[in-house]
Amino acid sequence: MENNGITQLITSEDGSHTLYVPSLNEHYHSIYGAIQESEHVYIRMGLQQLQKNNIRVLEIGFGTGLNALLTYVHSKEIQMFYQTVEKYPVDLALVEQINYGDTLSEPEIFQQLHTSGWNAWEAISPNFSLLKWKGDFRLIEPELGIDLVYFDAFGPDKHPDLWNIDVFAKIYDLMNPNAILVTYCAKGSIQRMLTACGFVVERLPGSPRKREMVRAIKKIHHN
Repeated sequence: MENNGITQLITSEDGSHTLYVPSLNEHYHSIYGAIQESEHVYIRMGLQQLQKNNIRVLEIGFGTGLNALLTYVHSKEIQMFYQTVEKYPVDLALVEQINYGDTLSEPEIFQQLHTSGWNAWEAISPNFSLLKWKGDFRLIEPELGIDLVYFDAFGPDKHPDLWNIDVFAKIYDLMNPNAILVTYCAKGSIQRMLTACGFVVERLPGSPRKREMVRAIKKIHHN
């Protein structure tokens, strides 16, 4: 969401930082462990479920860059093409205070993820290419052939324009057969929307102190 100048840096329970936006009463990640949450939802339940050497990711909500950095760390032997969308980029002065780069022993990569340009592919490493889309996902046309979607926008009550059936249908059309979408949100209304778009939806155990999360798979049914 928009950085209104009073976004605050918070240390979560696993020692990793997150950001808090007082005007929305919303954190970017779980206060019970930012890195723990992202590793559970997006890496273990998403990335590590794919048995491929060439993966195309689409992330809704670049935010602090945590998911992108974790994906880099966990996919160094994989050819990774990572598209991510952010309407309100975090101010670089605030990014410099976030401890993910040091915590994950990749300070230069973390910085590069944030200082790379917008709306064009950039090589972060020989195996990791990044395309950051700046703007509203509803008005952007990401490249097709997505294998994995990280849906990490602020919650449906804060950002309802992204948590709707038109957005999920657009994502579905961008995805390859058997591609995976993962999100921390397990609301019944969201599960029903995903099902209506054609996804096969699974409720899975959530990250620490969160009961559930959702994984949705684009299954292709043959008649």
